[in-house]
Amino acid sequence: MSERTWWGHAWLEALEQRARLDPDRLPRGRDYARDGAVGALTLGPGEARAEVQGRKTEPYRVRVRVRQFTDDEWGRVLEAISARLGHAAALLDGDLPPEIAEDAASTGLDLLPGGGEIGPRCDCPDDADPCKHSAAVCYLIADVLDADPFALFLLRGRTRDQVLAGVRARRRESAPAAAGPGEHRNESAPRAARPADPGVDARTAYRVAADARPGYRDAADAPTVPAPPLPPSRPGRPAALPVDPPPWRAGLRDDLAELAADAAQRAWELAVGLSADAGLGLDPGADLARRAARALGTPSFAVLAERTGIAERDLARQALAWKHGGAAGLELLTSDWDPAEEVTGSAALLATAQYALHAKTGVPPVRSGNRITAGRLQLRVSRDLRWFPYTRAGVDWEPSGEPATDPRAAISAL
Repeated sequence: MSERTWWGHAWLEALEQRARLDPDRLPRGRDYARDGAVGALTLGPGEARAEVQGRKTEPYRVRVRVRQFTDDEWGRVLEAISARLGHAAALLDGDLPPEIAEDAASTGLDLLPGGGEIGPRCDCPDDADPCKHSAAVCYLIADVLDADPFALFLLRGRTRDQVLAGVRARRRESAPAAAGPGEHRNESAPRAARPADPGVDARTAYRVAADARPGYRDAADAPTVPAPPLPPSRPGRPAALPVDPPPWRAGLRDDLAELAADAAQRAWELAVGLSADAGLGLDPGADLARRAARALGTPSFAVLAERTGIAERDLARQALAWKHGGAAGLELLTSDWDPAEEVTGSAALLATAQYALHAKTGVPPVRSGNRITAGRLQLRVSRDLRWFPYTRAGVDWEPSGEPATDPRAAISAL
């Protein structure tokens, strides 16, 4: 462990004293972290993921969720930071002074997580909260904050660039308007009293530019303002490689073509509004499932499985989970939770699903956690209370259709 910065210390203090995690379990997680049992740690908006090696051959998968600030909360935090010129300047210069935490606290918020704001989850059989594996990941987040304290913003839901852009925008809004000839800026005038810059209407500016063109006669000759071009109806095709790949790297041409086609697909989804981020914020495991879903039924699927070292059957299950349910469907492939313990009124919810399965199969259903099984059919309920249909294939259960809030609709096509 490297020498702790203020942010690393603050994270551990919040973890141990304010986040209401079991204090008897945290020391075991610290020992795991020090022994190098935790694999690569991946941070994303509102979460951290890692694999932790336990006693079994296969490592356990850990996901630590951190409550993300809402847009309104982020607005308050950025406003407070921007109001302090020195703090805003330090932030824009790439530094994150501890006083930034005080700025956030002045709005009634805290950058460091408090009670109920951390949700460690692990697929190990230990039902402690947290288990030693997820506690180890919680501790290693402190190392990330020591290296880059801006990662705390990401855990609260926004990237470093998004935060800096928000601060810059608010600093521009608060800057006094430029004084005209013979005038002086009123630096002491309250921000609300300063006249707002109305800007320039784009159509007016276009006509003025046309007026200055040679041959322009009157307003009737003014060209119309061009409409913004619409996105294409389908993703573009990657251009041919300008040079041949080296001959000693077999399959490189196909790999590059596939990655370029995937990038074109993502760009098109962003352009037409099909996706908020086109999966750019996914962790490697989820992104692999997304790519595998696109490759199902094509020769590139077998290549993808071979390159990643994952059995085709296992990768196909991940791909189907992503195809039918995205990130929520992929999580449901391995996660197990009990609605009876976490959802108010879950008895009626579970009874409806059991009745639907019984009516469909004629087999008395059996419930285990969030899974209800009847014969070769199974329903799994996600935390957002959608039912995902599964069918038995050999010894495995495979995602088999689109989810629905009504369990009868989820299994109607099976």
